[in-house]
Amino acid sequence: MMKVLVVLMLVCSVYANEIKTLSDQQPCLQDVHAALREITASLAKQEVEMKYLQAENKEQAAKLDQQEDQLQDQQTEVEKLKKQLQGKQVAFSASLLATGGQTIGPFSAHTPLVYKHIVTNIGNAYSPVTGAFTAPLKGAYHFEWHIYGYGGTSIGAVLVKNSEHIFIASEGQSSRNPSTSQGVSLLLEAGDVVFVRLWSGHIVYDNQNHVTTFSGHMLFTM
Repeated sequence: MMKVLVVLMLVCSVYANEIKTLSDQQPCLQDVHAALREITASLAKQEVEMKYLQAENKEQAAKLDQQEDQLQDQQTEVEKLKKQLQGKQVAFSASLLATGGQTIGPFSAHTPLVYKHIVTNIGNAYSPVTGAFTAPLKGAYHFEWHIYGYGGTSIGAVLVKNSEHIFIASEGQSSRNPSTSQGVSLLLEAGDVVFVRLWSGHIVYDNQNHVTTFSGHMLFTM
């Protein structure tokens, strides 16, 4: 009986020591669990923030792609406008003679004048071979022609649209070297032809000073 009591006392002593050891470790385990919970919460927060940043970056990338597409569209539109504008740039200016001096006329019939000395021919709408300007586009155009005489003979030249006489510039024998000029704005269809005719019975004169000229330019399209 005594032996049994001794064994029971030893078991009780060991069990009491185990309970004391677990009781001493309990605060440490609680700290570990708290730290784990905090780390888990922090990781979850970082995951949420990461997903938000990824979504925001994706949205920003989409916006940048859209802006690049818009910029390319604008650049394409600018190029188109440049080409259209280049097609609408029309202007020319020429005088009768490239070199020397010469009196032209008089003739018994109205005679087209061919201005051979080209100063400007933007758009290449004026032909130095025929002396005619051909409208490339429908629009308003302005023309001027200046004529000069020599030797006291009457001078005169008329602007012609297709076959229609528009305005004439003329000067009688009032001086030894008469001169005059005229100008007009016309509404032209694409393909209309404009040129200057020497009036029958009259003369014009030109020399290295380029005193007899024909000029025109587009004002705007219609």
